[in-house]
Amino acid sequence: MDQKTKAYAGTFLIAAVLAVAPFAVGGAFGNTWVRVLDYAALYIILALGLNIVVGFAGLLDLGYIAFYAVGAYLYALLASPHFGLHWPAWAILPLGACVAGLFGVLLGAPTLRLRGDYLAIVTLGFGEIIRIFMNNLNAPINITNGPKGIARIDAISIAGQPLSKAIEIAGLKIPGVYLYYYLFVVLALGIVFVSIRLQDSRIGRAWVAIREDEIAAKACGIDTRNVKLLAFAMGASFGGVAGGLFAGFQEFVSPESFGLMESVMVLCMVVLGGMGHIPGVILGGLLLTVLPEAFRHGAGPAQQALFGKVLLDPESLRMLLFGIALIAVMLYRPAGLWPDARHRREMAEKKS
Repeated sequence: MDQKTKAYAGTFLIAAVLAVAPFAVGGAFGNTWVRVLDYAALYIILALGLNIVVGFAGLLDLGYIAFYAVGAYLYALLASPHFGLHWPAWAILPLGACVAGLFGVLLGAPTLRLRGDYLAIVTLGFGEIIRIFMNNLNAPINITNGPKGIARIDAISIAGQPLSKAIEIAGLKIPGVYLYYYLFVVLALGIVFVSIRLQDSRIGRAWVAIREDEIAAKACGIDTRNVKLLAFAMGASFGGVAGGLFAGFQEFVSPESFGLMESVMVLCMVVLGGMGHIPGVILGGLLLTVLPEAFRHGAGPAQQALFGKVLLDPESLRMLLFGIALIAVMLYRPAGLWPDARHRREMAEKKS
């Protein structure tokens, strides 16, 4: 079998798995776990956006969740009774990408001279500023409804059919969580395609050059200022799209959804999977969405089976197991679970 045939066979297999996944998971574990898959697709979109900033360009961003919040609140304000506007999702999502990209440039412009810990602190502050703004912009003019959040947001619709409502095709009833799954997967695949094209482009190579040695990249004629701003803008635009999808899916947004821990979680997905390696980032996003939920649901029954009673709160135990798993990976797979070949070689050389 030649390489082209293998590629086609692999593509067909992946497409088949993605197509039947919600039915297999829903039939075995219930629709709650299909909803977890929906969130996994959203987090993969977020992780791919952060991978541009952290993985490709090597810029540590701890405030990435701010762009997620911008996209979510823009969708909520333009598609809810809050302002009496009910724009279609397909008009809001591109606008959310543009507005989030603009915020990415606003964040990137004053931080161009910063590196490492200093850049992390500034971006962390930016993320908290956005969250606090969302929490307090309810007076003197009520823009975001403050800590109460915005409810009754319009669901995403396709051809006038809200995805929150089940549809019937050839006698088969497809619930809303399945419809959202297919939408999120299609958009995630589109962003994977864009990321691959960016990685192989001249701009992608410039990002990698800056990540490896910014001074050398500048000496070679790369306009590091504009290239870094473009990384912030592109990564932020992906976050804005994910935020809009989140708002339409949840039909409710509030500032609590965009805290620092969310930024840390998305960063962990990129680092755990393998920075700069798109398949690794996808794996990290999937694992760090599914495993914590598995710990949450399994911690109680496991303690009951072993000890006859629940000794530790499942939520606390979930975070403990999650932390132990991350430490183990960082100790034994410091390059990530699925790093690219070059990064794996570099880590092996450092060890030796």
